[in-house]
Amino acid sequence: MMKKNYIELAKKAANIQINELKKVKKVFNNSFAKAVDLILNCKGKVIFAGIGKSGLIARKVSATFSSVGIPSFFCHPSEALHGDLGQIEKKDILIIFSYSGNTSELTNMLKYANRYRIKIIGVASKSDSILLKASDIKINLPKVKESDITGMVPTSSTSISLLIGDCLATTVMQQKKFSKDKFKIFHPGGNIGNSLLLAKDIMVVGGKMPVINYNKSFKEALKIMNQKKLGIVVIIKNKFIKGMLTDGDLRRELKRISNKESLNKYMSKSPYSVNINMPASKALAIMNEKKITSLLVVSDKDLNKKNKKLLGIIHIHSLLQNGIK
Repeated sequence: MMKKNYIELAKKAANIQINELKKVKKVFNNSFAKAVDLILNCKGKVIFAGIGKSGLIARKVSATFSSVGIPSFFCHPSEALHGDLGQIEKKDILIIFSYSGNTSELTNMLKYANRYRIKIIGVASKSDSILLKASDIKINLPKVKESDITGMVPTSSTSISLLIGDCLATTVMQQKKFSKDKFKIFHPGGNIGNSLLLAKDIMVVGGKMPVINYNKSFKEALKIMNQKKLGIVVIIKNKFIKGMLTDGDLRRELKRISNKESLNKYMSKSPYSVNINMPASKALAIMNEKKITSLLVVSDKDLNKKNKKLLGIIHIHSLLQNGIK
């Protein structure tokens, strides 16, 4: 087979799924809205279940819910029969995925949930299936054409199930006003978490900042710089940034001037500053461009003012230690 045929076959399969996924709009009805309301008002956990490919979809959607701060886990229907049903409480919600809705392994889990009046959201394609008959809220998936050569292997059906689960999650996120700041809380590690870090997340603050009053001497400035170990000292006047001296500035001038001489003459009067909500990755880009190792952090409202209050300092070491590249 010519390699170019591989591409044509892949495109054909992709086009089938793309066309079939458009049917998802049929699902956005009153039942979908009720499911969102039930999740939003849940006082317990949102528990997902499913068998086979549907189980894999349920696991992924559960992981998405957990990642946005909605307590959730996957419960395998077969394992549930051997003690795991004890994890499901009356205040929880059970969301079960099964494309056919007639998977026999689900029967005992459904009986348990109905017996203890645990709310069930069923996601299946057959309205007369065991799953949807036992569910409090029925999300009826449209029948879709599978994209493989036999038309039997779960492809389009798993894709549309996943899409429904993700749409539930994103709708709930919107209603809960989920934000990037909240996302960082649940994703402190990895590339996603690092890419969301802001200047305020990694800046040095308070007593760790090398700060000195403008009327102090060179000797005192050098002492502060050595203590704080950031290679700079920020000169302050009436709580506002007046200027900055770097390690290089001090050492170049120290041989030529008196230790008691004013800092005003030798400091940089317009040090680079960034706003507190600037992405950390952008701060690193500025450092690389300007060939500097520190940035002063100020509030959004102060950034373009002549007088700026110092809120923190970003050092290149902090950026690298947090995986910002």
